[in-house]
Amino acid sequence: MVKCGTNLGLHSCRCSRLPQRSAPAVLIASLLGLFNASIATNAIAQISPGPGLRAERLRELSLEELSEIKITSVSRRVERLADAAASVFVITNDELRRSGVTSLPEALRLAPNLHVAQVNANSYAISARGLNGSNNSAPNKLLVLIDGRSVYSPLFSGVFWDVQDMMLEDVERIEVISGPGGTLWGINAVNGVINIITRTAKNTQGNLVSAGIGNSESNVAFRHGGTLGADAHYRVYGRYVDRKHTFTESGTPVSDALHKAQAGFRLDWAHSGDEIAVHGNVYDGMQGQPAPGAVAISGVNLALGDVPVSGVNLLARWSRLLDGGSSLNLQTYYDRTKRSVPPTFSETLDIVDIQLHHLLRPIGMHTWTWGANYRYSKDHIGNSSYFAFLPAKVNQRWSSLFAQDEMALTEDVRLTLGARIERNIYTGNEFLPNARLAWQVAPDHLLWTAMSRTVRAPSRLDRDAYLPGTPPFLLAGGPQTISEVAKVFEIGYRGRLTRDLSYSVTAFHNIYDDLRTQELTPIRTQVVFANRMEGKASGIETWGSYQATPNWRLSAGYTALKEELRLKSGSTDVAALNITGFNPAHTWMLRSSSDLSRQSELDITLRHVSKLENPAVPAYTTLGMRYGWKPREDLEVSLAVQNLLGSHAEYANPSTRSELERRVNLQVVSHF
Repeated sequence: MVKCGTNLGLHSCRCSRLPQRSAPAVLIASLLGLFNASIATNAIAQISPGPGLRAERLRELSLEELSEIKITSVSRRVERLADAAASVFVITNDELRRSGVTSLPEALRLAPNLHVAQVNANSYAISARGLNGSNNSAPNKLLVLIDGRSVYSPLFSGVFWDVQDMMLEDVERIEVISGPGGTLWGINAVNGVINIITRTAKNTQGNLVSAGIGNSESNVAFRHGGTLGADAHYRVYGRYVDRKHTFTESGTPVSDALHKAQAGFRLDWAHSGDEIAVHGNVYDGMQGQPAPGAVAISGVNLALGDVPVSGVNLLARWSRLLDGGSSLNLQTYYDRTKRSVPPTFSETLDIVDIQLHHLLRPIGMHTWTWGANYRYSKDHIGNSSYFAFLPAKVNQRWSSLFAQDEMALTEDVRLTLGARIERNIYTGNEFLPNARLAWQVAPDHLLWTAMSRTVRAPSRLDRDAYLPGTPPFLLAGGPQTISEVAKVFEIGYRGRLTRDLSYSVTAFHNIYDDLRTQELTPIRTQVVFANRMEGKASGIETWGSYQATPNWRLSAGYTALKEELRLKSGSTDVAALNITGFNPAHTWMLRSSSDLSRQSELDITLRHVSKLENPAVPAYTTLGMRYGWKPREDLEVSLAVQNLLGSHAEYANPSTRSELERRVNLQVVSHF
């Protein structure tokens, strides 16, 4: 049997703290740790420059110009960042370049409204406004899109961050919305939406080669862009990453090295109001599976083998501008992913998705937008005697219809009302309404407030998970699990006090109901998933920028969070309350970006995260620096150093998590 104190994944056994009648539930939590070692530690545990790099970006992109950046994720239409009635932070292409990061999860640290916690070399827990994991689950309330393709997994409603990769040089911007987005984007957009938008092929012409070497990672990438006739442009790329294994606090190697290759293309065609974009990517890799060695369950040693991952995706999108300012957008994509996690499970997942979006021309005070979405998936699980999804093969369908009306009540006041009805195979129809009121107090100042209802629908993990893989079962799925519900209230203010000082501040209050728990069945020897927890979360998130001189910009961000969760009457899942321990009470970040000369630049980031309580993670402050030098217009050499103040941990149990040590990376990027 599992011994108390044994760490099987992200969490440790707590039998001594719980009533004796809860022992089966504790055992299930420990066994689920093994699954989390395979799914959570692999999932959590997961204004563009021209062809050449440009040196004087701080001068060229003033705070006034930054407020004019166009975004699409808040209302599914093009609007100025300054006019968006939501808590949204935009990471620009130039900020990505100057940060010195080499992976998408690390890039998301630039958004002050996200909590990004690294577990090991490839695993991250990423969320907004709390609920960044629980005692039996990876984070599952954040929707992530890459060029309109959802990368959330219907297996557990989370993201496998280890396989979300791309050439960061080709990212146009990353729009990070903290708060619900269910009306426009569907279920699971509970605490936030991340929309990663890549640059068009027209804006990535010519050749680019990038190579980096460091003490934790080596990478190499190439890209070629060209034309096809007068109206079409294309690009092709390839990228390879070799990531070294990390170490625990005690110095034990963590089996988390990664070797991964990825290639893809993009084709853009535009003519007479019609635009067509086609994207494709393919990847293949191998990574280690923490923890090293063997785990003993019921007297059997389980050797955790390496994890092969692979996938291919293809997306096509057609857009047309109609008379009077209307537009029509039709998008479809196919996504196939494969993952084998010995000895627990393997998965082959195929998804086909079709979306229609129609923005109508303004009629009087009304601007309508509506759309429909249909998704179909085939999920095939290779079960084991230790863990199973039953049935092993499941075909799922999701269908939805949404509509939203933005009303200009006065010249300065806008009211937006919208709703989505989305159907899934587990809970049927879900209703996702939203109301937003925005007041343009002055040309550079926006006051807004919003009320929303959103849900996280059950995943296969909620309904179909069984432990062990053969009878008698200790965990017998969750046949009665329903959607987790959040009612969210927000108020925010965004503005520019002066030409050189801008800021944004948002306060929010979330009311949660039907959060997932593990409950003993009447026979007291078996556990099932249920929904017997409720609570609330309140907080504030704020950030701002100050252009101190034409060549020096200062930025800062701060978040505060208070969560209060409680079990409903009759619940036996005492350990479920530990969900609050995975979220810091506050975080802050300071950034300095300066152009030292026409050829060199220096960026410094100081970041602080308060302690996590369960499992205990001490508070930490980390310092990163990047120096970039351009000897020629088409060549840049940069040196980035992370964790200058010393090593620290960010998430999970001390015996399995990585101690993040000082990292040095030398990167060379050439355009030709």
